[in-house]
Amino acid sequence: MEWTKAIVPFLPARKSFQLLALFLLLLAGFFLLLASPPAAANPRYASIVMEEESGRVLFSRSADKQLYPASLTKIMTLYMMFEALEKGQLTKTTRMKTSRVAASRSPSKLYLKPGETIQVEEAILALVTKSANDVATVVAEHLAGDEASFAIQMTKKAKMLGMRRTIFKNASGLPNRAQKSTARDMARLGIAIRRDFPQYFDYFKRRSWRFRGRVYSNHNKLLSRFSGTDGIKTGYTGASGFNLVATAEQNGVRLIGVVFGGRKSSSRDQHMISLLTRQFKRAQPVQIASLPAAGPTPRPPLPVELAAAGRTSTRLPAQQPAAALASPGTADTPASWVIQVGSYARRINAHKAAVAARRAVPTMLEMVPADVRLVTRGALPLWRVRFAGLEEDQARAVCARLYRMGNACFALPETTSKTG
Repeated sequence: MEWTKAIVPFLPARKSFQLLALFLLLLAGFFLLLASPPAAANPRYASIVMEEESGRVLFSRSADKQLYPASLTKIMTLYMMFEALEKGQLTKTTRMKTSRVAASRSPSKLYLKPGETIQVEEAILALVTKSANDVATVVAEHLAGDEASFAIQMTKKAKMLGMRRTIFKNASGLPNRAQKSTARDMARLGIAIRRDFPQYFDYFKRRSWRFRGRVYSNHNKLLSRFSGTDGIKTGYTGASGFNLVATAEQNGVRLIGVVFGGRKSSSRDQHMISLLTRQFKRAQPVQIASLPAAGPTPRPPLPVELAAAGRTSTRLPAQQPAAALASPGTADTPASWVIQVGSYARRINAHKAAVAARRAVPTMLEMVPADVRLVTRGALPLWRVRFAGLEEDQARAVCARLYRMGNACFALPETTSKTG
């Protein structure tokens, strides 16, 4: 042990050996800490990375552990707003009034005063960029009367989207012990909101927003730091740590990543970048052998239109004559209903959705042709997928079944669909 004496020459050999042993023990502990996975070192940590179109999980850690979502909650609040816009319950210029309860919410907030109003589009941007808690309550009260009722609707919608381990208690993500979600559920929500409402998803790309003379920057720094990122939301409370849901597309592959429980926003962002970078190297573009022909001549979209999250199914009534499909809704045939599968920015995704619908319940869609057609939503062209010629009870029953399977669905009379 002469070399230990050289390290500490002024101590006796026994003390040198003890000091060296202590040093080696501390060094071993340090390397053990570095080798420990984030989940072991941080009980609030969870993560997942998925291919958006296939739903394939590429990476996960504690993805089904129930944790506090914080402001990721607002993604569902925005989902409910987009749905209300599509149903005609809101317009972008609808003004919503601020209550005393909403004005009292803790920051982050716009500091709206009781009695003040805010337009729907302003509210959307306030939730996306500033993550304003007072605005989240304004939205909840406008749509449901009070925030508790809105939270019940949010939870119900979560179950319909397959978010089986999520419970919402408010519209903002402010601390509540009972409000829980998982990394997997938040990934499902991130996928659903883009596929169901592609015409609104560009809001999540906004890096800043000006309101009453002030500029609010988007908390999602991956928009400028990671190539291909186009959304969607950050979240933080003391109990949750730093959370993030992010979507990005590179070389025709789209991934969604979720991280819960970051210790700092900067380390959370870097961890997400690392996860996505590694998984983009693994993911492969989806190959389609052949595609059906394009749909019929485009027609205007519905004023009431809701895109579904992926798969759908329906039943063609055995007793319905072929003429009913050629001329639905006439006086000589029963009222015909439509099941909407989705609206997509790319035609290839629309055809894939139609294929997925048949695979979901092949016996119900075997003889029903998919209606894939190009529509416009404002200035945005979308490929819409529907199955038509159904009876009302069948359409509603199918949607109920799809909800239980974790998919969104929208049924409406076909005569109504032609008035848009």
